[in-house]
Amino acid sequence: MPGVTHDEAPLLADLMPWSVAPLRPGRGWPMAPDAASLKARWNAFVRADADAREALLRPTRSRTLHTAVAQLPGHDVATVRLAREAGPCPEPVRVLHGPFDEQWLIPDHRLIDVARPELWRVLGGGQLFLVEQGYVADAGAGPAVLASAVLPDGRSPAGRPGRIRPLFRRPGGAEPNLAPGLLPFLTRSYGAEVAAEDVLAWVLAAARASSAGCVVPVPADGRVWARGVAAGRRLRWLQSRGADGERPRMPGGRRPYVRAPLPARPGELAYDADEEVLFVGDGGVISPVPAGAWDFRVSGVRVLELWFGRRVAEAEPGSLDAIRPAAWPQAWTSELLELITVLALLAEEPPFSLAEGDGLLTPAELRAAGVLPVPEWARRPASVLDHHEEGPEGQFALL
Repeated sequence: MPGVTHDEAPLLADLMPWSVAPLRPGRGWPMAPDAASLKARWNAFVRADADAREALLRPTRSRTLHTAVAQLPGHDVATVRLAREAGPCPEPVRVLHGPFDEQWLIPDHRLIDVARPELWRVLGGGQLFLVEQGYVADAGAGPAVLASAVLPDGRSPAGRPGRIRPLFRRPGGAEPNLAPGLLPFLTRSYGAEVAAEDVLAWVLAAARASSAGCVVPVPADGRVWARGVAAGRRLRWLQSRGADGERPRMPGGRRPYVRAPLPARPGELAYDADEEVLFVGDGGVISPVPAGAWDFRVSGVRVLELWFGRRVAEAEPGSLDAIRPAAWPQAWTSELLELITVLALLAEEPPFSLAEGDGLLTPAELRAAGVLPVPEWARRPASVLDHHEEGPEGQFALL
């Protein structure tokens, strides 16, 4: 299946036509691994005088102390210019900062250069997001797509961002973001009901990255489809860390433990494959850590090192980014243990592949069925505004 091309199989861009580019924050300080640091940063910002406040903001062409912007959908945040802001910090929300790294973000449109409001409008209510990962030529670079229930920022560790594809075009899990006619066509082809969540699961299992885009072979046999959907559901559960049920655990009671306390300021990670030991800074020890968890990569980048590096990287003195925990929090240790577990289980999942004789539904067949080409309206966001959204300085946005 790695050799499948778009001549034999459609692109994800045709199966899930509405996509959004990654968020562009413009500054790092409104996002952090812990919510308390964000509130402390905000308080330092609003206490500063005008000159200091401008330096702390790190203004860009898109965002200055005097930029007027509307609220982010779903968040009742002040819209006065930041130059006059004196209120409390907006309540931070959970976001996905690149693969497997859940962090916190201040949901304030005045702080984010390009926040992609169309994504915020369709959050919640069973929404799921597929995030294409940056393509690298190495076939062993990691999964082509990842799923998330929280808002993803679309960051790629390879520096080649893909696209964010919501499963539904409207709030509340309404109107699947799929090529019109795809679900009825698949239902007829397989003789069994196919739901939008089944398509997402199939994509997780079967999608392959290519230089032309993410390719998704679609089988002609319903039994092959059912096998891939089952594999994809398992991947979705692991990637969301069991958010909709029981948390993932390694089998047989085998789980990573802290064998020696982590230091207050760990500097780097090291790994002993023979002993399955992860050394965290000077003296911290976690084991057992399976080799699959340590070497799990996305876009060719080792996930554990990326996650850890973001929490120990030096910040510029005097910047808001420098406001962070004085010592490694216990909560980060718990998150690290959970991440190790998830990556270990993902590494043990057998890769799903089509057998040599498995037939495919080709783009030509999808065109003959009227599924392709996708109409242009399906590639644009739906008009979903059913309530007032406050614009700049308390005005209401009209969409």
